[in-house]
Amino acid sequence: MTSDAQTRITVDGSAGSDPYDVLIGRRLLGELPGLIGTSARRVAVLHPEALAETGEVLRADLADSGYEAIAVQLPNAEESKTAEVAAYCWKALGQSGFTRTDVIVGVGGGATTDLAGFVAATWLRGVRWIAVPTTVLGMVDAAVGGKTGINTAEGKNLVGAFHPPAGVLCDLAALDSLPVHDYVSGLAEIIKAGFIADPAILELVERDPAAARTPEGPHTAELIERSIRVKAHVVGSDLKEAGLREILNYGHTLAHAIEKNERYNWRHGAAVSVGMVFAAELGRISGRLDDATADRHRAVLESVGLPVTYRGDQWAKLLETMKVDKKSRGDLLRFIVLDGLARPAVLEGPDPAMLLAAHAEIAA
Repeated sequence: MTSDAQTRITVDGSAGSDPYDVLIGRRLLGELPGLIGTSARRVAVLHPEALAETGEVLRADLADSGYEAIAVQLPNAEESKTAEVAAYCWKALGQSGFTRTDVIVGVGGGATTDLAGFVAATWLRGVRWIAVPTTVLGMVDAAVGGKTGINTAEGKNLVGAFHPPAGVLCDLAALDSLPVHDYVSGLAEIIKAGFIADPAILELVERDPAAARTPEGPHTAELIERSIRVKAHVVGSDLKEAGLREILNYGHTLAHAIEKNERYNWRHGAAVSVGMVFAAELGRISGRLDDATADRHRAVLESVGLPVTYRGDQWAKLLETMKVDKKSRGDLLRFIVLDGLARPAVLEGPDPAMLLAAHAEIAA
């Protein structure tokens, strides 16, 4: 991709939702008024404290374009995903006279777009919103697919709604200033896409792991595009996780339990990395996944600096949290495992001894 090139990926509508485009490139913010459209009078830019300057620039640009634009500052990262912060946003929308034709713009990482989408889904039972993700994780995962939500004391994303955005702008220039740990964290979701659907992603990472760790790497745009195409294909055919979409949860059942156990101080990608190694071991132990592919998980993830182990004394807490995970069905735990490379499947109600054995493989 050249510096001025743009890639447009269309996410097909499903379950009655409208299709929308994901734009990938640089200098994309000029596309925002076109996505907002002429029917909107007011625009609310929701941004984290860390992006206060960016939020204000966007607000001013939209005001110059003729919109009544406000900026709503949110706490950073997962601290924004609470009922209290959502209520604060609802108050701001109410005081601004927000109507059903107005538009919310969420600019920031995955937590910000999750919260912005949830506020949009719940205000007046649903207004349009646009995602402007500024992290790798936000671009390849949170902003695409229409899952919105907030956390509760009982777990992550247990309250939410399916409410797809009207468009997504992935401006790769935002990644240039991303701290390395945040950048690497996002690689976990990219690598996940490689294991469940597109092995070419794994080959690109394995070819030069050091280059994969930085936005200056030669394959950055391709890795992000490939990951988004995987997710666009899946959610375009299954918005509400009735079937195919469940494969996107690979590694996430344990990951969400780790995040809650760490009071969300762990980065999402770090937890997903450990969760994928756990899922690979579960696949191996259940006789469904070959040794080479199981071992490849650990090798690829370690090569870019992602963790592959977690505290061994926390298993009882993790198991209890997984039992209330939104992916469970009744009393049955459900895990996505692999029957082979790019062959995801469901493992339902695994034997507790099998779970314990898989955990032993990731216990630090």
